[in-house]
Amino acid sequence: MANLILKARLALELPGINAALGRAAARLPAPVQPVARHIFEAGGKRLRPFLTVLMARLLGYRQDNVRDLAITLEMLHAATLLHDDVLDNAASRRGQPSAHTLFGVASTILAGDALLAEANALVADFGDVRLTRVFSEATSQTAAGEILEIAAQRRVDVSAEEYAAIVRGKTAWLIRAACEMGALLAGGTDAQVAAAASYGENVGMAFQMVDDAIDFAPESVTGKPTGGDAREGKLTPPLRLYRDSLEETERLAFDAAFTCGLLTGADAAAIAERIREAGFDSQTRQAAEDYLSRARAALASLPAVDECALLHQVADYVRDRKK
Repeated sequence: MANLILKARLALELPGINAALGRAAARLPAPVQPVARHIFEAGGKRLRPFLTVLMARLLGYRQDNVRDLAITLEMLHAATLLHDDVLDNAASRRGQPSAHTLFGVASTILAGDALLAEANALVADFGDVRLTRVFSEATSQTAAGEILEIAAQRRVDVSAEEYAAIVRGKTAWLIRAACEMGALLAGGTDAQVAAAASYGENVGMAFQMVDDAIDFAPESVTGKPTGGDAREGKLTPPLRLYRDSLEETERLAFDAAFTCGLLTGADAAAIAERIREAGFDSQTRQAAEDYLSRARAALASLPAVDECALLHQVADYVRDRKK
């Protein structure tokens, strides 16, 4: 029942969020608009703007312009996706051709820059330097996380601490900022804003860890090729647990293939099967639950209204999601 309530609220909020994205796209310079519409129309969970709206409503903010603030981090996220697909030479994104395959590399990179600039302008329109500072920090932390991830690629000695730093930057900080900006817009106290930020960061850490577990689920469940992280050289927690479980000869062979980018789709599928059999994906989900417990604890200091219950349900959704 709780899951149905969450889905119903998301369905209620999505039209307004998507309309705000449409307005933002229309404000961009004409050459940028086709690229922006392409990445927006590819879909996505819209978790970040949804959390901004929920957190603002939780603290009593009722104005509709919350959506115009909420989409700024989705625009930042879209800009990073455009750039990532160029860096990875990815052919598709969410089942659609990647923007750079349709509009060219240079145009796609520049469109990402324009999206980021317009998002900055939207935040500035609210006239609160605290919002501008949060957005700026989210931008720089996301870039830092991406740099750390690139530096860690195809390394077998990535520590748990390094992994956490990567995830905090590339995933968790945007979700943290989404919640923090909602609380700031609503005029929350310093303690409430800090609680919102803590909730968002911990949900973001858990979201990525569950994502890393899902990567080794069967393609029939997720709709994506299994074991993509293994082929891309990302030593995520399930893969680290798998590597640590190998005998020395097997480990040396895995390390050689992993560091040189020689793991095939068949190799990745076989690794994924062993990860599932050994329960390394479940162990990763359990580690994510530790972060979700911290997220729920942060909510204890916020008003016990309907939106607070929905934020608890978001934590449950992150824990349970299959794709």
